[in-house]
Amino acid sequence: MSQQSEALKERTMLFAISVLRLIDKFPDTPGARVIGFQLAKCSTSVGANYRAACNARSRAEFIAKLGTVVEEADESVYWLEIVSRLLLVPGPEAPALLQEAVERRAIFSRSPGTARANSRELSMRRSIATSMPK
Repeated sequence: MSQQSEALKERTMLFAISVLRLIDKFPDTPGARVIGFQLAKCSTSVGANYRAACNARSRAEFIAKLGTVVEEADESVYWLEIVSRLLLVPGPEAPALLQEAVERRAIFSRSPGTARANSRELSMRRSIATSMPK
């Protein structure tokens, strides 16, 4: 596994832990419980699905799993925007996590396109190599 991949695994783990700690500070209201549950699910799912993508058995499976990572990252942004707008937790913690979520979404949003482009390039090289006379 590459250093970049390992760094992203660690970053997603730290993000999930920080979000779970933030959720523990939510007020005990029905709305906050719903938001907390949804946010806990998607924020922890980003890292879990990224790890699954890294262990994919094929390039196609890798690309598909990255799509799930992007969806969960975007959902994390959505719920953190709600947390910030409702001021469920005072202070800079929620806005900082929202910024981190936006950055992770940007990183992971580029990944499937890059993987698809790399896959097409590899397919073209293989096609050219097999069509060459021996």
